[in-house]
Amino acid sequence: MEFSLSSNAGGSAEPVSLMLFIVGTLDILTVVGDVLRYYLVDSSQDIHDTLVPDIIIAVDVYLIAIVLLIFGLGIYRLFVSRIDQAEVRYPKHPFNVGSLDQLKDKIARVVILAVIIEFFRAVVDIRFTTPLEAIYLALSVLALAAALYLMSLGHKGE
Repeated sequence: MEFSLSSNAGGSAEPVSLMLFIVGTLDILTVVGDVLRYYLVDSSQDIHDTLVPDIIIAVDVYLIAIVLLIFGLGIYRLFVSRIDQAEVRYPKHPFNVGSLDQLKDKIARVVILAVIIEFFRAVVDIRFTTPLEAIYLALSVLALAAALYLMSLGHKGE
């Protein structure tokens, strides 16, 4: 994709989004370094308890960066100027929004995914004390699955 956004299109959303992409990438590289160090050099420090939460946090950071990018470019597209190259070459691209409601809908989808990722990060750390807590967890996972299913029904035509 070749966008020319030299005029700082979405205000401060793009630099913050870029910073979050860099932070997420550094988090993933740190995890990769920890895994390589554990298996190739020194296995004295156990990484298994922190590996999955670290990856989930990095994915969450990426999703927040995507929200900021969609918001910044969507606001630019709606209120400042169209991004003609993107609209011609990629008409179904997430940054191509036609209305504020469509922008809110796209942002809401990514935010819901970020909330689900955060939920699963919390689930990884749960230690059950009673069987009832396990049932609550199962019900909450079922509710999330139902929400994802209903969300997909609303966007079948896209």
